[in-house]
Amino acid sequence: MTDTLWLAILGMFVATYTVRASFIVFGQKLRFPPAVVQALGHVPVAVLTAIVVPEAVAPGGQMDLSPTNPYLVGTLVAGLVAWKSRRILVAVLVSFVVFGMMRWLG
Repeated sequence: MTDTLWLAILGMFVATYTVRASFIVFGQKLRFPPAVVQALGHVPVAVLTAIVVPEAVAPGGQMDLSPTNPYLVGTLVAGLVAWKSRRILVAVLVSFVVFGMMRWLG
C-alpha cells in the first residue's frame, strides 16, 4: 500500500477515535438541544437510504426503473411493509422473499 493510503487510514482512525472518545470523556456533561436529539434520530434511516437506493435504482451501474428490476421492487416492498407494520425485520424478510421470487422466476 502507498504512503498516502496509510495516511488516509490513520487520519480516519484518529478522527473516528476522537469523536468516540469525546462522548466517553464528556458524555455526562453534554446536553444536546431537543431539536438536535430529534434530528439525530433520523440519521440511521438516512444512512440506510443512502446506501440502499443507489443500488436499487441502478443495479450494476445501469439505471433500471422498470417493474422487472428485483432490486427496486424489493426495496419498494420493504419500504411499504416497514411503513405499514413498523417492523423492520418483517420488512426485510418480506422484501428478501419478493426479491428471491423475482430472481428465481425471471
